Amino acid sequence: MARIILVYGLVSGLIIIAGIIGTVLIGGGQPHGNVWLGYLIMLLGMVAVFMGVKQHRDHNRGGVIKFLPALGVGLAIALCASLAYVLVWEAYLAATDYVFMDQYIAATLEARRAEGMPADAYAKLEGQMRQMAEAYESPLLRLPMTFAEIFPVGLLVSIVSAILLRNSRFLPARARA
Repeated sequence: MARIILVYGLVSGLIIIAGIIGTVLIGGGQPHGNVWLGYLIMLLGMVAVFMGVKQHRDHNRGGVIKFLPALGVGLAIALCASLAYVLVWEAYLAATDYVFMDQYIAATLEARRAEGMPADAYAKLEGQMRQMAEAYESPLLRLPMTFAEIFPVGLLVSIVSAILLRNSRFLPARARA
């Protein structure tokens, strides 16, 4: 079971990391593009959670698994993928001299200015974003924030996987020849 968790967790993490890096490269080094695209990439990467739970059910549990054991395996895979994501994000920040938050603030403020945001609302937003940037400098806040970006996606996929795969007739294990 540990092998399944590690393999599928790392596969999930690598899919997500490759997708996120791809969007950064396509976006010209601006890692704050389309939020929905980022979450779609995370969801696609977390498909490995489903595959890992199914693998565990079919090969280690004789084709039958209850909800809680399936959820446990799914959460362990999602945890592994999420930790890989956090570590690579930290490596990215270090490699880019931690300029992400400055770029993010500049892009967000420019977008709001272009939308015609009133000056008082703009000043308030700018102050809030500067406070957020100050908090983001602390790894004690940044690491859990990064983890909280991805883990809820893994939690959702784990729950859905456990619900679906507890039914042994849903994508049943194939008989071995």
